[in-house]
Amino acid sequence: MDKKPKKLVPEVRFKGFTDDWEQRKLGKVACINPKTNIPDNFKYVDLESVVGTSLIKAKLTTKQLAPSRAQRVAKKGDIFYQTVRPYQKNNFLFDINNYDFQYVFSTGYAQLRSEINNYFLFSYLQRQRFVNLILRRSTGTSYPAISSKDLSEIKIIFPRNSKEQENIGKIINLIDALITLQQRKLNQLKQLKKAMLQYLLTTEKKSAPLIRNKNYNNKWDTTTFSKLLNYERPENYIVTNTNYRKNGIPVLTANKSFILGYTNEPNVYNKGEAIIFDDFTLENKFVNFPFMIKSSAIKILTSKVNYSLYFIFQLLQHTKFIKEGHARHYISVVQKQIVKIPPSYEEQESISDTFSRIQSLIKLQQNKIDQYTTLKKYLLQKMFI
Repeated sequence: MDKKPKKLVPEVRFKGFTDDWEQRKLGKVACINPKTNIPDNFKYVDLESVVGTSLIKAKLTTKQLAPSRAQRVAKKGDIFYQTVRPYQKNNFLFDINNYDFQYVFSTGYAQLRSEINNYFLFSYLQRQRFVNLILRRSTGTSYPAISSKDLSEIKIIFPRNSKEQENIGKIINLIDALITLQQRKLNQLKQLKKAMLQYLLTTEKKSAPLIRNKNYNNKWDTTTFSKLLNYERPENYIVTNTNYRKNGIPVLTANKSFILGYTNEPNVYNKGEAIIFDDFTLENKFVNFPFMIKSSAIKILTSKVNYSLYFIFQLLQHTKFIKEGHARHYISVVQKQIVKIPPSYEEQESISDTFSRIQSLIKLQQNKIDQYTTLKKYLLQKMFI
């Protein structure tokens, strides 16, 4: 007996919709690069100026002064698809409320004027599965690119029912808006921390910071990091097997990655709070849990008596070091650096507590972004075909 043809339906669907989805070429559901007249006075948007539905910058210019690639005049609802290095997903759904000027985009984008719901189509084009289709048809290796003609030939699968398209587009757009909002809050918290570093810490030329608890009025001590910190070489704590596990003791690096994976090896650093410091890059992280490390370039720093390690960590964040090429910097540069520190351990801890609270808020905010991003990834996988 012949098998029934596979139904074109997604795994997750809004209640009330049961029809098969339809498969058509992209060029049949969207007009690609519609012909328009370039206005005399307009805002030009360069390729690197947009993220999702957020316009980062737009330069007011004229026909005479604009780059020759300024050829895509936008209408509300247009999708601009990055055709060079499409894996960057630097695409844009034009939904700007400011129409004092017309907006003109670079020919680095393909302009799509959709006949189906534009939020649905925009979300569809952002999926990794679609990007992989694009890359298969792209030319070039360092700068893969797809022509508008080849783009128009790629097939997409979408609901016949416009209401289902709208519902899917709305929920993805809502999550995008939440991610944008949470990212804005995260950026504000990071700016707050940066400002607090300026106001709560001081420099070699000043005797005290601009903002200070009224209970403390002594001048800050002038010292160096060598008098504040002990350091330990990392050899005893370097992991030998880099086929990391999913759980166990974390293996750390001082750069952005921080946790590389987990291990069950026994030579664990378990002496309390420490700062791991990359001797080459000067990157550093505060650690208050048992760990192992991967690189011999890491130095393990701990505080000397009567000094708050977390306060010293903030000093490291605040201090500008002059790098000496690809050299080891801790002994030659960092230890010699002159810094100011409160003579009172209690004042050090009070300032540390302020930074700790801000950092906790930053971590909480980043977790929210990660959760929304994970939800979006799940919906893009399950609500589309």
